Amino acid sequence: MEQKEFSRRLSQLRLNKGVSARDMSLSIGQSPSYINNIETGVSFPSMSVFFYICEYLDITPMEFFDLDSNNPSKESKLLSVAKGLSTEDLEHLIAIAKRLKKQ
Repeated sequence: MEQKEFSRRLSQLRLNKGVSARDMSLSIGQSPSYINNIETGVSFPSMSVFFYICEYLDITPMEFFDLDSNNPSKESKLLSVAKGLSTEDLEHLIAIAKRLKKQ
């Protein structure tokens, strides 16, 4: 993943969470402009800060790099709930998801 893609992905995931770049920066213990600098390509996080970013976004590093996943945090929550469902309920959930995807 190129730095430009990394920056776009971070911005997308941050917006999905509904937080400002400033609030996220402060929440992970960085300067107020830290996330903005990453999103604009001025800087790049260290590995340790990248792990803090993933933790803050409630995703795994693998989910961060999965560009096919628009909202990995919510997808993970849905999967967690689905694990407790019966086979019949899973079939209903699959049918609903397919119908929603067509819209």
